Amino acid sequence: MADHAEASAEPQAETRPAPGPLAGIRVADCSTVLAGPYATMLLADLGAEVIKVEPPEGDGTRGWGPPWVGNEEDGTRTAAYYLSVNRNKRSIRLDLKTEAGREVLRRLVAKSDVLVENFRVGGLERLGFGDGVLKELNPDLVHLAISGFGTGGPDANKPGYDFIVQATGGLMSITGARDDEGAGPEGGGPTKVGVAISDVVTGLFGTVSVLAGLLGRERKTAPGQRIDVSLLASTLAVLVNQAQNAFVSGKAPRRLGNAHPNIVPYETFHTADGELAVAVGSERQWPRFCEALALPQLATDVRYATNGDRVERRAELLLLLARALEAKPTAHWLAVLDAAEIPCGPIYDIVAAFAQPGAKALDMTVQVEHPVLGAMQQAGIPFRLAATPASIRTAPPLLGEHSREILAELGYTTAEIDSMAEAGVI
Repeated sequence: MADHAEASAEPQAETRPAPGPLAGIRVADCSTVLAGPYATMLLADLGAEVIKVEPPEGDGTRGWGPPWVGNEEDGTRTAAYYLSVNRNKRSIRLDLKTEAGREVLRRLVAKSDVLVENFRVGGLERLGFGDGVLKELNPDLVHLAISGFGTGGPDANKPGYDFIVQATGGLMSITGARDDEGAGPEGGGPTKVGVAISDVVTGLFGTVSVLAGLLGRERKTAPGQRIDVSLLASTLAVLVNQAQNAFVSGKAPRRLGNAHPNIVPYETFHTADGELAVAVGSERQWPRFCEALALPQLATDVRYATNGDRVERRAELLLLLARALEAKPTAHWLAVLDAAEIPCGPIYDIVAAFAQPGAKALDMTVQVEHPVLGAMQQAGIPFRLAATPASIRTAPPLLGEHSREILAELGYTTAEIDSMAEAGVI
């Protein structure tokens, strides 16, 4: 893809948003795909200046389509996947296999507060950027290193793929239809989560760690430091109660489909015309739920008196509840259960989820204007800071869109920039 350095990068709003809480923080982002770019997008939404350092061929997710935006003929075709996690960033196209390219990165690191990268273990060091070199370049640098399996275990040198880690991290074993409904793709076998959740939570843990590193540096309790996060550790960490269930019982939790391992009833039910999600999350809610279903006798039945009793007798109780819920349509039950203050909800697809009034009230669909690709919708920012709000200021960049301006900021002359462009360094 051609260098799009001349494209405009002006903010999309008529007035520039107020500076976010991370205004003045510069992030050198050498990560690709999802975990790292998700972390740096969050930092960018919070006001940090993020410079996305891309290889000559660009971040691989630019080609992970369809669906696409733009045209292949003019070099602007970009996958929706890439667009999902790269807003508020500037892009520099840089060949780190060349000495000139590595010198650019050295200058950038020296002037940055944070470095984020997800090279294979040892990859950054082989390029000449080991921990010692980074410390010499910038003693105050917060360096986030993302890997698949950590830096010291038997799988340290393996590439990290979300799908594989969902499998090896135990998440897939508890996801999917109940394991008494058969095995294999058609019969309820282990299933991955519908998004690359191991990547996403790794990005979240990475963001939290970077913020902690910056705070420690500001308070002078720690200088710049290296932070390691991995897909495997992150996936194991988010098993939370399921992990503790295994530690306490000594048994691996089984798949329960949409049912909760520790609460009953807390799952989806068929209705006369669809499905409904119900979460009876407290003992106070249980008798109200029984009354709403016109089954008041269940509320006083000693077999189901406590949540523990209901978990023990899950199968027999669910047959009674399912029979009642199947008798009337979803809309009826939503009205009745809402009136009884029982947590419940319809099962929306993604389009409907963003279209629901609650999502609109949260501003979770936003429109950004790309200088080449035009208007596009994106998921909004899920957190609100009253005094220093996060913001979406620019659309995801084209490959190398800001190469020249970034190099100029790093002190390169026009002649030097032209020379690097001719040599394919940028």
